[in-house]
Amino acid sequence: MTIRRLYLARHGAADAFGRLTDIGRRQAGLLGERLAGVPVDAVWHSPLPRAAASAHELARHLPDVPVTEAAELVDHVPYVPSAAETPPSWAGFFDGYDDAEAASGQRLAEALVARFAKVPGPATQGTRPETNEVLVTHAYPIAWLVRHALDAPPSRWLGLNSANTALTVIEYRSGLPPTIVMFNDMSHLPADLRWTGFPGGVRP
Repeated sequence: MTIRRLYLARHGAADAFGRLTDIGRRQAGLLGERLAGVPVDAVWHSPLPRAAASAHELARHLPDVPVTEAAELVDHVPYVPSAAETPPSWAGFFDGYDDAEAASGQRLAEALVARFAKVPGPATQGTRPETNEVLVTHAYPIAWLVRHALDAPPSRWLGLNSANTALTVIEYRSGLPPTIVMFNDMSHLPADLRWTGFPGGVRP
């Protein structure tokens, strides 16, 4: 059986200008330590600086693993729901998104799924039965990949938030539906570094 595991992580904590903070670097380093025990084949990251810096920080713990930018991992709204699909708590969030912006986001979401959310074909996989890839991205693309793995309605990406450097793992196996192995796991972070990236009121 051919298996592809995606280790999805939101970038580390960033400042108002989108630059990784010292806290974010600590978070990314700890995630790298956790992933050091995994036979990682590749690290992919969003083009945005906070994700690129996080990827290179965690990759210090993964010697000889290639680190590459992937445009599909950029921060974007993957699906703009209709008014009937929008929960009351999200009312107003999508004001100002025109049809062109919504279509652009949906194209990116489709490209993300097409590139990563599947078992690689023979041309890229070769004879290897298993690949393990780290994707350093943003909360919305992670939510979209989780929604896709669950075969949930498009609007269900809403509300699937991810903390900074929290780990989500999805497994793709030939001939079987995807498996969510874990979601938003922060066990590699000490208590003072957990739940950043979430509104303060929902941090336990």
